Amino acid sequence: MYFRTATALVCFLLITGQQPAHSFDSPQTKTTAATASLEREVHADMNFLADDELHGRGSATRDEHIAALFAASQLQTLGLEPGGDNGTYIQKAALPSPLSPQLQQRLSKFENTPRTETWNAIGILRGTAAPEEVLLLSAHLDHLGVAADDKGDSIYNGADDDASGTTAVLTLAHLLASGKRPRRTIVFALFGSEEMGGFGNRAFLSHPPIPLPEIVANLEFEMIGRPDSSVPAGTLWLTGFTRSNLGPELARHGAHLVNDPHPKELFFQRSDNYALARQGIIAHTISSFGLHHDYHKPSDELRTIDFTHMTNAIASMIAPIRWLADSNFKPQWNPGGNPGQPPPDSKH
Repeated sequence: MYFRTATALVCFLLITGQQPAHSFDSPQTKTTAATASLEREVHADMNFLADDELHGRGSATRDEHIAALFAASQLQTLGLEPGGDNGTYIQKAALPSPLSPQLQQRLSKFENTPRTETWNAIGILRGTAAPEEVLLLSAHLDHLGVAADDKGDSIYNGADDDASGTTAVLTLAHLLASGKRPRRTIVFALFGSEEMGGFGNRAFLSHPPIPLPEIVANLEFEMIGRPDSSVPAGTLWLTGFTRSNLGPELARHGAHLVNDPHPKELFFQRSDNYALARQGIIAHTISSFGLHHDYHKPSDELRTIDFTHMTNAIASMIAPIRWLADSNFKPQWNPGGNPGQPPPDSKH
């Protein structure tokens, strides 16, 4: 089911006009008709991406390709410019042959299926006054697939990881493309094969649809399907929050973002944002992963998703992202925050 333009525009106007000051889980947000409509659309995308019929969207499998085509079809329906190969919305990349022994060992736990290519889905909303300044919104559309051992539930549906992030990017594309065209260009990218080592992201960096130096900021969406009890209710957290001034500035403009409460997990380095950050691009991941026990297990299913939390989380980011897309603000790394440069006190 596609998000009809009129519905998207109404949701955008109503939700952004009712942003609570303290939490996106406030009663005011939960009861709006616009949010109810938005939640139905979130359900629709999640129901497709995390259904058993997609067999866990295994990295570089037929099912990852189907997920990429699903995303691409939505980006095309919205009238976005194609960012893929040969005027399409799909970017295809060959995998190394043979795969490394370490990767082969990891894949041996899952169904033996050909893994020779990966696919990204990319759409571009061209800016008006500053089209050469780009905001990249991204997520990874793959997951682990099907276990080789068929005892019990063998499908790794990846509802939270990362059907939730993919749905967030598609929903934001629907809403932002339905409103007034932004000052800056927004690229919506869904990466393949993140779970195998970021091969889709590597393809994007090797053959970017826009020059990499034009990317002002990247926001990756990863695992927002459930709230994290480690942070205040109605908030999301941003990896590498103190590395740049992007998070604090988004928070000043209404984003319910706080610092990553799990620094020992090194989440800043564990999503597709990190490869972009290594190129010097201001790139962070938005999440609410609370280290739940369903991570990378077949139990990461739709029944575990808190759809009210997820819908309100997505809605809460519309106005801050719109502000960033319409502003002159260019985020900067804080001293020592750029992973593409050695720390100031390094001798290397």
